[in-house]
Amino acid sequence: MTRKVADCRKYPSESHCTLTISGEEDEVLRAAAEHAVSVHEHEDTPELREQIRGLLEDEKAAA
Repeated sequence: MTRKVADCRKYPSESHCTLTISGEEDEVLRAAAEHAVSVHEHEDTPELREQIRGLLEDEKAAA
C-alpha cells in the first residue's frame, strides 16, 4: 500500500505551519483533520475531510 503525505508547507497560512504527516491514507486523513481543527481553526466537517483527501500526495520512496 502506498503511503500518503499531507504537507502544510504547500498551503500558505497565517501560522506558516511546516507540519508534514505521512502514513496510510486513513491515518493521515484523521491526523490532518485533527491538526486543521486544533491549529488552523477549521471545523471538522465531511467537506473538510474530502478537501484534505484531495490534497494528499503519494509519499516518495527514500533514496
